[in-house]
Amino acid sequence: MLIAIPATEVTAVQAEQEGPLLAYSARIAGDRARTRIVIDFDRKPEVEVRYMAKPDRIVVDMPATAFTFPNADLKPTGLFKEIRFGAMDANSARLVLTAERPAKLASAEVKEDEGGNGYRLVLDAEMVSRPDFDTLVATQTWGGGASAAVDLRGDRVAATDPAKDDEFVIAIDAGHGGIDAGAAGAETKTPEKEITLAFARALAERLKNEKGITAFLTREGDEFLSLSERVTIARQHRADLLISFHADTLRQSGIRGATVYTISDTASDHMAADLAERENLSDAVAGVDLASEPTEVTDILLDLTRRETQAFSVSMANAVIGSFNGQVQLINNPHRSAGFRVLQAHDVPSILLELGFLSNKDDEKLLLDPQWREKIASLLADAIKRYRSPVVANGG
Repeated sequence: MLIAIPATEVTAVQAEQEGPLLAYSARIAGDRARTRIVIDFDRKPEVEVRYMAKPDRIVVDMPATAFTFPNADLKPTGLFKEIRFGAMDANSARLVLTAERPAKLASAEVKEDEGGNGYRLVLDAEMVSRPDFDTLVATQTWGGGASAAVDLRGDRVAATDPAKDDEFVIAIDAGHGGIDAGAAGAETKTPEKEITLAFARALAERLKNEKGITAFLTREGDEFLSLSERVTIARQHRADLLISFHADTLRQSGIRGATVYTISDTASDHMAADLAERENLSDAVAGVDLASEPTEVTDILLDLTRRETQAFSVSMANAVIGSFNGQVQLINNPHRSAGFRVLQAHDVPSILLELGFLSNKDDEKLLLDPQWREKIASLLADAIKRYRSPVVANGG
């Protein structure tokens, strides 16, 4: 059994160079898709990472360490339902992270503090599929060196069946789902979650036989996925493009037509800002706590990679508008932007397609029409192929 060492039992001698490492501070933040743990040490720790099942655990072994921070600083959060840390014997210590769902460390890195006063161990955990976790458990090596050393980097978890390098991978995201029904039709009261899933399936079916293109759904049924989970799933599958389907409502029932949104730290207009605010509340509807989301997510727009990805997103938005023009009614200024959380992946070009407005009777009728759905899927497939050609040619 692991027992945390109270701060009162740590002596000054233990902090000396020849004594145990001193872990003097810790913090944790995250959600059901990703969780980050940071532990501050007085000296550089060498750690090994392993995985255990029944229950699912991530085990981080390290040299003898005196943990002087309060247990509450690493209270179970996000992916983890139980966290234990403490001495194993005179020469080693261990951190055990018991997961709510299968998870792995996408990265584990030791960074020197600014000023050279110590080191930080940064553990970034992400959800994985059950087969992926079982493979981790079955293929790891116990003893004789680290199975996942701290210099092992990777900002995305590989999918169970990753696409070939020459495949163009598209994540098709049906907005809302499960407890989060989204908007409802003005006449039929059809929930938005059903409409978005129908369009997602139609596009996936349309793309199934397109050479060089692989498409998958972020959700395949009536299930709730947090916005962070949707982004994580796209990145785990090495998606080259994410398309998120929505069909919102407006106070003005006379407004109708499709809109294509890309991410921006400043909304293009009040309508875009209001829509993004409503869509970003999907997590709150299902009781997901947003306050503890990792900093790298909330600051993602500052990333240089984000800027390059944004250019590709705009290119895809223009391709969709070009494909729809003259075929599908568009609202005035059909390309708009705002801070949509589902578009936040810094390395996956992403658009949010507002198919129409359920508050408008004419739009609602089209949104429920299978033939119109097939038409949209076909036009989107054409837009994807036009977007893909220069991206592939330029090695994007």
